[in-house]
Amino acid sequence: MTIPSGTAPSEEPVAGGPLAGHSPSAEPPSGPSGGGRPEFDLAALLAERGAERYELHTKHLNHQLPRMLHTIGFDKVYERAEGAHFWDADGNDYLDMLAGFGVMGLGRHHPVVRKALHDVLDAQLADLTRFDCQPLPGLLAEKLLTHSPHLDRVFFGNSGTEAVETALKFARYTTGRPRVLYCSHAFHGLTTGSLSVNGEDGFRDGFAPLLPDTAVPLGDLDALARELKKGDVAALIVEPIQGKGVLEAPPGYLRGAQELLRRHKALLIADEVQTGLGRTGDFYAYQHEDGVEPDLVCVAKALSGGYVPVGATLGKDWIFKKVYSSMDRVLVHSASFGSNAQAMAAGLAVLSVLENEQVVANARATGEQLKSRLTALVDKYELLSDVRGRGLMIGIEFGRPQSLKLRSRWAMLQAARKGLFAQMVVVPLLQRHRILTQVSGDHLEVIKLIPPLTIGEQDVDRFVEAFTAVMDDAHSGGGLMWDFGKTLVKQAVANR
Repeated sequence: MTIPSGTAPSEEPVAGGPLAGHSPSAEPPSGPSGGGRPEFDLAALLAERGAERYELHTKHLNHQLPRMLHTIGFDKVYERAEGAHFWDADGNDYLDMLAGFGVMGLGRHHPVVRKALHDVLDAQLADLTRFDCQPLPGLLAEKLLTHSPHLDRVFFGNSGTEAVETALKFARYTTGRPRVLYCSHAFHGLTTGSLSVNGEDGFRDGFAPLLPDTAVPLGDLDALARELKKGDVAALIVEPIQGKGVLEAPPGYLRGAQELLRRHKALLIADEVQTGLGRTGDFYAYQHEDGVEPDLVCVAKALSGGYVPVGATLGKDWIFKKVYSSMDRVLVHSASFGSNAQAMAAGLAVLSVLENEQVVANARATGEQLKSRLTALVDKYELLSDVRGRGLMIGIEFGRPQSLKLRSRWAMLQAARKGLFAQMVVVPLLQRHRILTQVSGDHLEVIKLIPPLTIGEQDVDRFVEAFTAVMDDAHSGGGLMWDFGKTLVKQAVANR
């Protein structure tokens, strides 16, 4: 669909187009005082107040975020970004291996997505009237479903956790059962329903009572079968590759789980919020295993193009028809900003780029190259225990070394708080090599790499060289890295 970029005041409206019947006036409407609208100058505001960013967060937002950033030296001031790179005020470039927790699948400010958003704003659509059917949601649903041929309908919300909430509600309603199974160590979001299927106690603590859901070990079909025999299970929700720890479902698990669920008239929900849209080298991660056809699929993050929040729950026709079974139930599940024009335009642009620029194939090839080069380092460094993942979702795990000197230092960190060594690697990657990464979860000695899907060989070279330098330093037994480790130990002890 081509959206006109706007019409001049003297032009006739486009017949049948989005601007049909509307011709903007040359002058803005008068404000309450009778004059023109007061101007809002965003650039001037940022120039005047941008330097206060950390103070503003400390005073008005989550005060622990700037505190944490100051502690680990992540309190950078980034001025601009493009693709897989940031630049600070001094012109130094930083390689982004985090992609905004996976949101920036195409990198930052992709020109196709930018143009789509300019176009949709200029079109001045009659958006969110709530009592019409705009074309963009239908077009985005149609395009998404071409990548999911066994699914039939889509619900659009605003985030990954909202996509999960939708799937949980739909599964419970259509099966008439209360309980949803989830896998140990899972992460599906932080709103109350998705928190109920979150496998990390640290996120759940203090927010009970939650929904009556039950954890089963990832890959354990016997445990799944035992729970299904109780007869009250609506669905199993599963990440084909868990974001926390980058743990992949064992071969055959998704297919076996699907067969068990169907036998017991329960549903399979695939959470592809982070793994979907090419992250693992296929459009969906569940497609790595033949014959897997989830009943409901949740996507978000990369679908936004990094601009407008969007989430989507894809499902089978009979599920949607049972939820929306009559006109009385037409709004039984809805979202105020769901299907808004900007989000739909961003999603359409993202799917166009994925198809036209071979992004998924690049994720597969570049991911294989990065993973193989990192795997080759496992035998070289005793602190490096495993490299795993698919496509551009890679986990680097550290483990107990063999040499006495390193073992005593490792024990010091573990006694203070598990996960500190991984943080010791993340910090010099940023401070010395200007590469942004993340620890894959609380109390985990795992770094997760989820860069933009557009990175290339030069970025792989830069990361591997920097990681090698950091590991050389760690194995030297001294230096700034272990000094920083002592700082982290003191901080961990103080926070107990």
